Amino acid sequence: MQVILLERIGRLGQMGDVVTVKDGYARNFLLPQKKALRATEDNIKRFESNRGQLEARNLELKKEAEAVAAKLEGQSFIAIRQAGDTGQLYGSVTTRDIVEVVAAGGFTIDRRQVVLDKPIKTLGLHTTRIALHPEVIVGISLNVARTQDEAERQARGEDVTVIREEGVELQTYNPETVFEDEVQARQGEDNVPPSEPSAT
Repeated sequence: MQVILLERIGRLGQMGDVVTVKDGYARNFLLPQKKALRATEDNIKRFESNRGQLEARNLELKKEAEAVAAKLEGQSFIAIRQAGDTGQLYGSVTTRDIVEVVAAGGFTIDRRQVVLDKPIKTLGLHTTRIALHPEVIVGISLNVARTQDEAERQARGEDVTVIREEGVELQTYNPETVFEDEVQARQGEDNVPPSEPSAT
């Protein structure tokens, strides 16, 4: 299907470009999100007549996004999750979870703005991208840990998935000293004179 883009989209093109995309992508994403219009003659004429307004609106949104990006860039957020000893999460950190964590840190973003290349399924520090605007993408650090204390340790660079071995000291023992009481008891028995037979 041919569509005309109403904003810059990653690998497709710039605002105003007429591109060919798969029907499903157009119907399920581009058209409902108001990111594109079907490339009919009427829509192309309508776009050209409104192009100035669309570009001005885009520029305004970009400036707002850049202002937020200056504060958000490089921020670190902590997500507390349950995990096994090896660091494997019970489940994964989703875009919805990231939105909640970032909101708790004082920033409002939308789920669709979170760019996850692959699901987060392990403890540790994960770099995540937030697309505040098609032309403004910032990186944040997501510290996934089991506890607040663990998160602080990870932030210092410790690997919390390493299982620490307990420092158990094995004491060597001498059987003679362990059984000293028993040995002394036996020696005592040897020194006891035999009892005299009782008279009956």
